[in-house]
Amino acid sequence: MRRTEPRLDGNSDEPSRGTRRGSPSLRLRVGFVLIAMVLSAFGARLVQLQGFDPHAYAQAAEKENLVTQVLPAQRGEILDRNGEPLADSADGLMITADPSVTAKTAPALATLLANKLNLDYTSVLTDLQGKAKGAGPHFVYVARRVPAAKAKAAVAAAEAKGFKGLYTADDPIREYPAKDVAANIVGFLGTDGPLAGLEQSLNGELAGKDGKETYEVADQGTRLPLGPSTTVKPVNGTDVHLTIDRDLQWYAQRVLQQADEKSDALNGMAIVMDVKTGEVLALADDPTFDASDPSASPKADRGARSLSEVYEPGSVEKILTLSSLIDAGKVTDRTKLSVPGELHREDTVIHDWFPHGIIPFTLAGVIAQSSNIGTVLASDRFGTGQLHSYLEKFGLGQRTNVGLTGESPGILPSMSQWTHEIQDRVDFGQSVSVNALQEISAVNAVANGGVRIDPSLILGKAVTNTGQVVGTDVATSHRVVSQKAATQMMKMMERVPDPKTGTAPQTQIPGYRVAGKTGTAQRAVNGRYDGSLTVSYAGFAPADNPRFTVYVVVNDPRKGAIGGGVTAGPVWQKIMSFALRRYGVPPTNTKPSNLPTMWGKGVNHHGRP
Repeated sequence: MRRTEPRLDGNSDEPSRGTRRGSPSLRLRVGFVLIAMVLSAFGARLVQLQGFDPHAYAQAAEKENLVTQVLPAQRGEILDRNGEPLADSADGLMITADPSVTAKTAPALATLLANKLNLDYTSVLTDLQGKAKGAGPHFVYVARRVPAAKAKAAVAAAEAKGFKGLYTADDPIREYPAKDVAANIVGFLGTDGPLAGLEQSLNGELAGKDGKETYEVADQGTRLPLGPSTTVKPVNGTDVHLTIDRDLQWYAQRVLQQADEKSDALNGMAIVMDVKTGEVLALADDPTFDASDPSASPKADRGARSLSEVYEPGSVEKILTLSSLIDAGKVTDRTKLSVPGELHREDTVIHDWFPHGIIPFTLAGVIAQSSNIGTVLASDRFGTGQLHSYLEKFGLGQRTNVGLTGESPGILPSMSQWTHEIQDRVDFGQSVSVNALQEISAVNAVANGGVRIDPSLILGKAVTNTGQVVGTDVATSHRVVSQKAATQMMKMMERVPDPKTGTAPQTQIPGYRVAGKTGTAQRAVNGRYDGSLTVSYAGFAPADNPRFTVYVVVNDPRKGAIGGGVTAGPVWQKIMSFALRRYGVPPTNTKPSNLPTMWGKGVNHHGRP
């Protein structure tokens, strides 16, 4: 057999291994071409992304893959003066959904959630389908601030039926453990934020600042553990401490409510103030509302009527008029007046609440028997504009600015409107309008030795949404009348509860000296007097060393005996008695005023003929 020798040039009769694989240089050239093509494609895409519309593509990527979720701040508590909660936060959850998962089963899932959470079906359906405003392809809010147990039960029920794509996260809810107690002050939160009271006006303090978390999700909506994420931590809100005493507030509300029901009144107000500090210990309105269920009450009852509603104060105003007159040096508590049964002034005839002939009243008797005519006759001694100036110093015609929105400044006629006829009516509480907090602050100036101090609802200080700083730390004071004038007025007011000389024996408190004044005024409705009345009682105790001033107003009582003493007086007596007991205020063990209320022959030391 012939053996074939290998060829010296490296070729053989059999195909070589290099021929089967291709030459190395060819393979290298092909590889370079493929790499160049891939790099060109990437380069073109990069130019498109970064050169032509980089923001649109970045936003699209973010929209598709990133989710931003709110991290709610803990809202500050609203506490009474003793640290008892009036508004606080409890465990709650938000329910969110991934529309890319829930859209397919949205109708059935929306029905379940709407029923479980008392939500609007159409709104929930829109959320689950990803069609709601602000919804992303993988994230949408379904419900906010849901009680934790309720939220967990709803999601569990959905999962038990095979629904997917629902999630929960912390979202504190607001609770009002005191229900209707101080609800007129505290206010309440709605679905989209605070709607009334201090919750609204101090929202900047209470709310804090929500944080947020942004993270990447997969196409199925699940979070990617190693994906990019950023977190901005929430800043919790600040607690607000009130001057209100929750127990005293509760008592004032209940007593006022009982009186309004008994007299079939339209509404009522009762305020308790610390004489020396101006701190409001109770500010009760009736009717009011339950802050945990505000929609159950009419809108008119969901505010602070004691600040928003104005009325003519009637004869309580005589405290301000006559203490000013004494301070001006025009009269004393023993000034003698001959008071006729009616007084003709220009085209007006002024009457007293009871018919009488000429009565020899002292100024103390004018207060004790609440004589309009005697007040006007004494006030004729004011100089031009003098009373107006005093009333401004007492705070009339000006908001108290305690931190609640919706306060009315009342109506004090300007000096350009001030006439003798208007002054005659203002003397005894007509043609001037006040809110209840204004009026008690003015009366409290007399109790405080003639010094008016700004009323406060906030212990310390807080900043309202309008930037106003309020609270006890910034309360100011100024003298309105002298200590001498205030003391004389106090002694005259002591004759009001005296059954031998006054019109309100119902306001006596055994063991204590009390000073007070009745008020009855016609109500102006739609610009005219309609025959209904506002009755009131204001006073302080112990009279010779006052600790509290209390003011009670009842609007339009329609049943039983009607008057400041018989309608508002008993409410005042109960609230003042409770306050004195609660704070352990002892009697002063001194004798009450015995000022004569009448003068002339045949008049005994009580001022009676």
